[in-house]
Amino acid sequence: MRTQFSRVSVIGLGYIGLPTAAVIAARGVRVTGVDVNADVVEVINRGGIHIVEPELDLIVHAAVSTNMLRATTRPESAGAFLIAVPTPFKEGHEPDLSYIRAAADAIAPVLEKGNLVVLESTSPVGTTEKLARWLADARPDLSFPHEVGEEADVNIAYCPERVLPGYVVKELVENDRVIGGITARCAERARDLYQIFVEGECILTDSRTAELCKLTENAFRDVNIAFANELSFICDRLGIDVWELIRLANRHPRVNILNPGPGVGGHCIAVDPWFIVSSAQKEARLIRTAREVNDAKPDYVVQQVLQAAGGKNSPSVACLGLAFKANIDDLRESPAVTVVSRIAKSIDGRILVVEPHVETLPRSLAECPTVEYVDMDTALEQADVVVLLVDHDEFKELDLACLCGKVVIDTRGIWR
Repeated sequence: MRTQFSRVSVIGLGYIGLPTAAVIAARGVRVTGVDVNADVVEVINRGGIHIVEPELDLIVHAAVSTNMLRATTRPESAGAFLIAVPTPFKEGHEPDLSYIRAAADAIAPVLEKGNLVVLESTSPVGTTEKLARWLADARPDLSFPHEVGEEADVNIAYCPERVLPGYVVKELVENDRVIGGITARCAERARDLYQIFVEGECILTDSRTAELCKLTENAFRDVNIAFANELSFICDRLGIDVWELIRLANRHPRVNILNPGPGVGGHCIAVDPWFIVSSAQKEARLIRTAREVNDAKPDYVVQQVLQAAGGKNSPSVACLGLAFKANIDDLRESPAVTVVSRIAKSIDGRILVVEPHVETLPRSLAECPTVEYVDMDTALEQADVVVLLVDHDEFKELDLACLCGKVVIDTRGIWR
């Protein structure tokens, strides 16, 4: 494929950056991946991967083997730079842009006239403009679009990822992309970059609209999940089966209620709505309330467990699942991890954790002396209380006779 970009640099080789680097390399464009973690760089340069994602291992291995993908800890010159670093929040749910600022500081010394810089990290409105100012401060010898508009030496745009864990490689290629430039020229050049590998439509807008579009997509999901979780509270109070209620309500041709769970996790839905709230606190009332409802659900589950275990001396509690959603290994912001941690702090007994998609407990749980990582058979044999936290396929296939005589708390409704 002929392209104006002979080399692309991807800053941040995590769940988004590495797959993006790999699919660009697979299209015949040389890619330099940059990550501050030397261990990650070493694994990739051996042709391996440090995350679990279908198809990714084959693509990375092929790209490294053909010298189309190489990882390093320090940025090098390139035609385009994609920034895909974390954007968590700080205390008080204030956005933490330090990773983006660090990425800007890292690439600034190697920027050249004609470069394109695209921010992919989910960000509060106005972050792309901040990125431009940070780069301009570091490189006064170059001009930037917030200063001179279309005549800028360096073009800057925003293009958020919108992929589903477990389907990242497929959706990176097939999904439409919203591309927001600080100027129209910035957006057009970013579109040229994404059309190297994106088969979906690349839709152009301004950077602030693109930033809010990404946040809106995840806030929409969060509000709908909060509705389902709030229904679960109401149904418990009224003695009604929430799963049956939702099934019946969804028979209406224009109703599609989601299923409740133990909370909301992941790097997007559990975080991004707070970016809207931080930007428009008085106006984002529904979005804030949804976040509060979903953030309250783990504690509600913990209280159910404590009530179930209350009559037992040093009970054993089996917690099935740690990932934030089914059939992946991603523990980021996982409500299941929160539930297990709070149970461990609240009862005098053993906590038996089963998670078929990870090899070891995360540090926050490994440091709890009562928490044990065990296999399914051990957990079900020794547990007094069984808590289903993630609807992995392995748990759906369980012979329910194994649960006989145990107190069962099914937060996903798969054992009804």
